Amino acid sequence: MTQRTFRPTTQCAALALAAWLLPGSTLLAQELEPGFRSLFNGKDLTGWAGRTNHWFVEDGAITGVTTRDNPARGNNFLIAQEGGTNLIVTDFELRFSYKFTGPWGNSGCQYRSKDYGNFVVGGYQADFEVGPNFSGILYEERGRGIMAQRGEKVVWGADGKKRVVGHTEKTSAEIQALIKPNDWNDYVIIAKGNHLQHFINGVQTVDVIDEDPKRQALSGILAFQIHQGEPMKIQIKNVRIKKL
Repeated sequence: MTQRTFRPTTQCAALALAAWLLPGSTLLAQELEPGFRSLFNGKDLTGWAGRTNHWFVEDGAITGVTTRDNPARGNNFLIAQEGGTNLIVTDFELRFSYKFTGPWGNSGCQYRSKDYGNFVVGGYQADFEVGPNFSGILYEERGRGIMAQRGEKVVWGADGKKRVVGHTEKTSAEIQALIKPNDWNDYVIIAKGNHLQHFINGVQTVDVIDEDPKRQALSGILAFQIHQGEPMKIQIKNVRIKKL
């Protein structure tokens, strides 16, 4: 697998993303961008596996809900499937839209991750939440925790240590100002070799090189999270992927 290093700037990539991002739009099959395939049919959870007491389809969107009477006992995940087993992703670009409804919510997209059974997943996670701090970060579930805060360019070295080597074009506060509460936001994840990038609404949020040979992941499963804690509702739609 090709190992990647930082390029001098990601401005061009961000501008290219902004050109096609139409927050909250509904993509029909024939409107998929070249090279992408849909992972969600907009009707039911065919091609996904998760706890049916938390995950279902509502208003054409993947929907995860917890309540006082039906809490999440630990974080659990809706896992992408292919041919009756977990979909395995390597180098890819993933695009989707997400929306929270309510005063609290914490979710994320797991990628190149591991299935621990009973819909528990660990690995790289592109975070999104109702709150003001974590949407767009890189978090490693069941691993290193926060690998990159919003606005950071980071290298995790072969020694297992994190080094901040630069910053994205916008600060964390500027990124947060572009996120729409209780409305649809567009998320992009690009993973190529050991180079990981997240974007929300056309703006880069993190840029990470993972050079730790013991903990880096170059392939694994894809899944969406519903977080334990207060009642919440997360919706996700327009999920599509392109192999790089």
